[in-house]
Amino acid sequence: MVAAHAARILVASNRGPVSYTLAENGSLTAKRGGGGLVSGLSAISGTEADTETLWVCAALGDGDREAVRRSGDRLDPDDSGGQRVRMLGIEPKVFSTAYNGIANSVLWFVHHMLYQTPLEPVFDADFRRQWAAYETYNAAFADALAQEAAEGAVVLVQDYHLALVPGLLRERRPDLRIGHFSHTPWAPPEYFRLLPDDIARQLLRGMLGADRAAFLTQRWADAFTACCRDLLGEEAAGATRIGVHGLGADQEFLHERSRRPDVEELMAALHEQIGGGHRKVVVRVDRTELSKNILRGLNAYRELLTERPEWQGQVVHIAFAYPSRQDLAVYRDYTAEVQRVAEAINADFGTADWQPVILHVRDDFARSLAAYRIADVALVNPIRDGMNLVAKEVPVVSDEGCALVLSREAGAHEELGADAITVNPYDVTGTADALHRALTMPVAERAERSQRLAAAATALPPQKWFLEQLAALR
Repeated sequence: MVAAHAARILVASNRGPVSYTLAENGSLTAKRGGGGLVSGLSAISGTEADTETLWVCAALGDGDREAVRRSGDRLDPDDSGGQRVRMLGIEPKVFSTAYNGIANSVLWFVHHMLYQTPLEPVFDADFRRQWAAYETYNAAFADALAQEAAEGAVVLVQDYHLALVPGLLRERRPDLRIGHFSHTPWAPPEYFRLLPDDIARQLLRGMLGADRAAFLTQRWADAFTACCRDLLGEEAAGATRIGVHGLGADQEFLHERSRRPDVEELMAALHEQIGGGHRKVVVRVDRTELSKNILRGLNAYRELLTERPEWQGQVVHIAFAYPSRQDLAVYRDYTAEVQRVAEAINADFGTADWQPVILHVRDDFARSLAAYRIADVALVNPIRDGMNLVAKEVPVVSDEGCALVLSREAGAHEELGADAITVNPYDVTGTADALHRALTMPVAERAERSQRLAAAATALPPQKWFLEQLAALR
């Protein structure tokens, strides 16, 4: 049954545009989300389409679930910046198993090629039980979207969490125009086939239920079509169009936000920590996500100081490593190892007036912007990354222009590689050499490269990125 106030445009994602915190006294505090999707959806604010748009997302924690219980899953638009939101109160164990057991511990690992294959993965009976929860979770989204969509509506489904939704929704509502967007890389066929054949085919067929499957780069799109050919045959993807939309940085927002007083204060605090205006600054900003390659980055910096001792006392590495997925043991261990290595570098090289590594693990966007502004070099060296917006944001925000050391395995390399210093993310010595090259780059060259990087980085800002996909489906 279609809802009384059916939506013409629907967005489906695991995380929505708002989250809730439940206090001990029972009060709920709403916090509006950030990121490209929230910015993208703001593109239709104030237009006729705005009143016909609905965001469908999952309740992620106790605060969200309490908000759903009190509101009947229709959130107060005042909490979400005026957007209409339906938040699904999926049973907590089903959600946790689907999200942590499958999405983050299997699909993420496959697409980022993170498995230590002598030991993992192991697809046993327990995996099959977890997979059943992932199917249930996807079905809940398909049911909600089928109920909420007007006749012929456009539905934009987001990411690996919801890979089965397009196919399930197509069965329920063949009249809809459905798009799926992958924000991660896509594994090549030989790695994707680590998955059991029936599961791999189910994932592909799920996404092929969309009218259009879109990716951040041509490389990831080509890998998807190669998997379809390999597992489903040449004709499999015929009815599904493939698109590429390289999400860019929001220049207007970044410029405005990075010039606010709180950022200026944090810049001053960082300058004080760095000590001495003569010192160069290498900046990285990441979640402590296994694919971000923070440990090899730190070891490359250590090698720079060891093999080129002239840099001792002359450079500071600001490393912001914000905790991610700390409910998974492997992520907790990784975060602890990042802290241990940073402390070891400081213990081995630090002096009374020089701290080689300034590490922060508490998420602070304003402080990240402050670091962007003072960076001489940005280090972005992921093992594998769908795009990496940090690589795009730093050149946009940097005050004096910034040299970019960029992994060839980041999706952003497709657009930024010509003006970045490219590294193999596994090559610590090569990365140390790249840092030296970046630190010694002439000021004029650095400024020119940074200007070109900023232009490429802002070619497809979030609003345009969203509207492009909408137009392609229509």
